[in-house]
Amino acid sequence: MRNSSSVLRSGLTVAAAALPLALAAVPAAAGPGISVSTTGSTVSVTTTSCTQINGSWGTASLLTSSQGSFAQGRQVTLSGTATNQSAAWSNVTPGTYTVIVICSDGTTAGTQSVVVSTASPTPSRSATPTPSPSRGVMGGFGGSSTDYGTVTLVAGGTLVGSGLIATAWYLRRRNKPYRL
Repeated sequence: MRNSSSVLRSGLTVAAAALPLALAAVPAAAGPGISVSTTGSTVSVTTTSCTQINGSWGTASLLTSSQGSFAQGRQVTLSGTATNQSAAWSNVTPGTYTVIVICSDGTTAGTQSVVVSTASPTPSRSATPTPSPSRGVMGGFGGSSTDYGTVTLVAGGTLVGSGLIATAWYLRRRNKPYRL
């Protein structure tokens, strides 16, 4: 009884792990219609439904919420190939829009709503470099970059030199064996 329980649990675990992989492996069914996407303030639409008649694939229109007909929107002519047609609108202000695509034969390829959000501002680099400080870093207690006179520098050098000599003398005396 115990073995069948662990086998059942193992089987369920494997099935649960395989389900997302199986769903991801099945491609989505491509049907007629349109696909609308936004990037910043640009709205684009693609379709595979239209056929070319007299050199034209059709027209796409971007309608605001206050516009009611295809003719009132911002119209763009579709461009593309026999397998993929597209249109795009740039500098679209934030809001909710409806995209309608009408093929050149008069059929509607699809209608879809899209929300354009405010685009985040991109950081820009300054072309002119900022000037560096002229006097260096002013750290410490407010006097670390003061110009000292010759007497102060000589006195400081003497103290540093005497400290080095005293350190060498102490280390040398320490290494000698004890004398009685």
